[in-house]
Amino acid sequence: MRSAALALTFGAAAGASRSDEGSAPGRDDEREIVKACQRGERGAYDLLVQRYQRDVYRLCYRYLNDHEDASDLAQEAFIKAWRAVGRFRGDSAFSTWLYRIAVNACINHRARRRPVSEELSDQLADPRRRADAGVQDDDEARRVREAVSRLPEKQRATLVLKVYQELTHEEVAKILGATVGTVKSNLFHALGNLRRLLAEPGMREERRR
Repeated sequence: MRSAALALTFGAAAGASRSDEGSAPGRDDEREIVKACQRGERGAYDLLVQRYQRDVYRLCYRYLNDHEDASDLAQEAFIKAWRAVGRFRGDSAFSTWLYRIAVNACINHRARRRPVSEELSDQLADPRRRADAGVQDDDEARRVREAVSRLPEKQRATLVLKVYQELTHEEVAKILGATVGTVKSNLFHALGNLRRLLAEPGMREERRR
């Protein structure tokens, strides 16, 4: 059912270097590329996939804490976006619209099954990984991922988009369909809950090992 053009290896894309983006389209011509997609030009959509595949994979990975699920949900998000691109009105950036689809896919996925936390391999660790407490090694990064996976959905989505995707409060608000004030409040509570979770006895004992 998946298009061959969209059958991408998102795990590999997530670890690719920034130099791989040299052939991606410029920001100023993205609107024309989207219009070409709306005319049914699959090649134009491939350019958008190339540009955003790593960011969407990273978003799903941070949200789900599972490599395979993140890869599947990233592909699902791109397929859904392709099928719905005709309804994209351009009221927001294409990336905002795409991230909204990806977040909704992750939320629906978690609603369908209990989240499973698993330890990921070192090569998948994001060098930018950080939370309010500051993450410096793989052991702490794993602890943070597990703690993030226990946050309420809105707080988790806000934290992933704001901290890991490095979006502005305004961009996060558009993606989640919330106000900037709500985003700030969710982020504040998410960071507070994250500190609390990381301070739990089980987490602290694990850190000492």
